[in-house]
Amino acid sequence: MNSVSTGVAVSRGPAANPVPLREVMSLFATGVTVLSVGGEDIHGMTANAFTSVSLDPPSVLCCVAHSAVMYKAITSAGHFGVSIMEAGQEGLARFFADKKRPLGPSQFTGVDWVPGPRTGAPLLSGSLAWLECELSAAHDIGDHTVFIGDVVASSRGGGADGLVFFGGAFHRADAPSR
Repeated sequence: MNSVSTGVAVSRGPAANPVPLREVMSLFATGVTVLSVGGEDIHGMTANAFTSVSLDPPSVLCCVAHSAVMYKAITSAGHFGVSIMEAGQEGLARFFADKKRPLGPSQFTGVDWVPGPRTGAPLLSGSLAWLECELSAAHDIGDHTVFIGDVVASSRGGGADGLVFFGGAFHRADAPSR
């Protein structure tokens, strides 16, 4: 049996087949975000491989495929923005997930956004919340990189219900009654 702990080498067995793994992971509900980078390599990408890492210091992570345009954008810029999607933003989530959308500045034409005050990353209007992050670490794992960002700014929007991805589809996550 393999165990994982800090400083202990782990031997790996044969890799799991990615098709059953994708089916299993579709049963894990995740929030939906749009990652963004401003400036010369302006780009947006829908991502659900996102989570908090630490409160002290405040940090988050996102996972991006090496083949994705966002991989080069984050690597070049050294920072990224995160828009946490509100339930009514499924259309935007689908748009930024579409590999056929225009690239560069034109992908933001007609999209309501503001540049983040710290990084200039496009932050999508109407989102539940926004984060701006400075890249603090990057770890290559297989065909993806885990980017860890130190949160340098954050804010909340006025929405209540979240957008989640479960079973290969988008769903509304209703905010609890207070």
